[in-house]
Amino acid sequence: MIPSPRRHRLAAAASLVLLACAVQAQTSDPASPKSPAPIIERTAPPRPGTRPAAPPAAAKPAAAKTAVEPPSQPSALTAELFYEILMGEMTTRAGDPGSGYALVLDAARRLRDGKLFQRAVEIALQSRSGDAALAAARAWQETLPNSRDARRIELQILIALNRIGETVAPLRAEIAATPQIERPMLMAVIARNYARASDKKLAASVVEQALVDELKSPTSAGLAWATVGRLRLNAGDTSGALEAAFKGQQLDPASDAPPALALEMIDPNQPLAEPIVTRYLANNPKAPPDLRIAYARVLVENRRFPDSAAQLQTLTSTRPELAEPWLLLGSLQAQARQDAAAETSLKRYIDLAGSQKDADDRQRGVTQAYLVLSQLAERRKDYTAAERWLARVESTDDLVVAQTRRAGLLARQGKLPQAREIVRALPERTAEDKKQKFLAEVQLLRDAKQYQAAYDMLAQASVAAPNDSDLVYDQAMVAEKLNRLDEMERLLRRLIELKPENQNAYNALGYSFADRKIRLDEARTLIQKAVQLAPQDPFIADSLGWVEFRLGNTTEAIRILEAAYKTRPDPEIGAHFGEVLWATGQKDRAVTIWKEALLSDAENETLQETLKRLRVKP
Repeated sequence: MIPSPRRHRLAAAASLVLLACAVQAQTSDPASPKSPAPIIERTAPPRPGTRPAAPPAAAKPAAAKTAVEPPSQPSALTAELFYEILMGEMTTRAGDPGSGYALVLDAARRLRDGKLFQRAVEIALQSRSGDAALAAARAWQETLPNSRDARRIELQILIALNRIGETVAPLRAEIAATPQIERPMLMAVIARNYARASDKKLAASVVEQALVDELKSPTSAGLAWATVGRLRLNAGDTSGALEAAFKGQQLDPASDAPPALALEMIDPNQPLAEPIVTRYLANNPKAPPDLRIAYARVLVENRRFPDSAAQLQTLTSTRPELAEPWLLLGSLQAQARQDAAAETSLKRYIDLAGSQKDADDRQRGVTQAYLVLSQLAERRKDYTAAERWLARVESTDDLVVAQTRRAGLLARQGKLPQAREIVRALPERTAEDKKQKFLAEVQLLRDAKQYQAAYDMLAQASVAAPNDSDLVYDQAMVAEKLNRLDEMERLLRRLIELKPENQNAYNALGYSFADRKIRLDEARTLIQKAVQLAPQDPFIADSLGWVEFRLGNTTEAIRILEAAYKTRPDPEIGAHFGEVLWATGQKDRAVTIWKEALLSDAENETLQETLKRLRVKP
């Protein structure tokens, strides 16, 4: 008999359905540890449909087997089950997922086929029925107790349904079934998935219960406690997270997980976090370089530049073949005015940059190195070399920075009109671009000491944007250069009204009073407020030391200024530190400090004014 076209289409559809199920099960594994938890709603299960009648007995294969065979054996798929699967898929696609779910789930049970169970879960999720998906996952577990996929999907569904308390047993079973080599990945998945729970404290508690054995084992305690600590931190329990990191390190000193967690909590208000990191680095010479680099970055964020440089120097000594530490170290050395060392470090980075696997990271790093090397050349007035480094910048994202630097080079060579034209020609893709162009042109005028022209530009812009804090601050600083001190004070007080948390406004106003020896008590109050807002800023510390000196507290002034100069050996801080030493009779030491400052920047206005006033020639 020649089959009808309709039967041809039906057979083809069935083949495609089965093929699609197999492919989907192999390529889209929601139970994979890397897969996110499904987004589902808690609803009633899909409405089960009426199971179709079985085909006539004659339609069954003559040699049909009664015993259930493993899923890999196609002989287990009888015509009846084939028809049931087909109808399940067709009814699902026809808009009746409830009937499709029931049919596919029944076939999965009878065939003991994990892929079909997974398909039943998917149908339930498509109909946004979390309870039905959970029922399918649990049926999968009952039918195939050793299936890790079934357990993983059950866990994901329970978390998505926010039934966190029910996950202790399956999570403990999953942990026990995971080989040691896979545990770090599993812990990362646990932390990520449970962080999505609405009751975050309960999530941390449940994971701690599930990890009860791992928390006691010296070989796994570090990783386990770090996982618990991360969830505690996610729940806002910083002290509990710190306690977890401490316990993990005590039981497993070689694990890098507790110090990695502690890194996230380093803060002046958490003094116990940093020792966890430093102990690990001191006791583990082969600590992962990424951890030391991350610690160095945290130190930079806290403006502890010498400490950060020390960590990077250790890393460049022990692992000189790594590129990134050389870039970070060179940038810090340039900031500290250690120009020769900075140039060596940055050139070393450029030589090694080809070893970086990420092309974007490599391009960003090399661009940064070129820009800093250009700055170093500019400091020694080698404008030709500075221009050569800028010409090597190829990143389109950094061309604006390079062009702005190029304009600065021209201005320093007396070519201010050409410099302003370069800035004005920069693209304006956004309102922020336009603003940055404007501020760059103002800075060119300030550097050229054309203060009135800069003030006029800022005043005109402020009319259109009176509440722009950047414009207000810059205008105040230019007013100070024009000796319009009342105007400067008015603008800074305006800035404090606009931005009460702006430490620069308090610092600038307080320093202005201290430098002129007026209203010293108010100056100290203003600067102390700035210190509260930015406790690690060496320039604000310099202002505080200066006002203490003006108030006659020379011992306190030396203590503050010495610490500030050690943190940031800037020539202006050096000028103040040297003057306080000079005033207290420590003239040799003062001269040494001034000589260092002159090597950093011989043209610094504060330094030159100090030496001229005290009639000192170091």
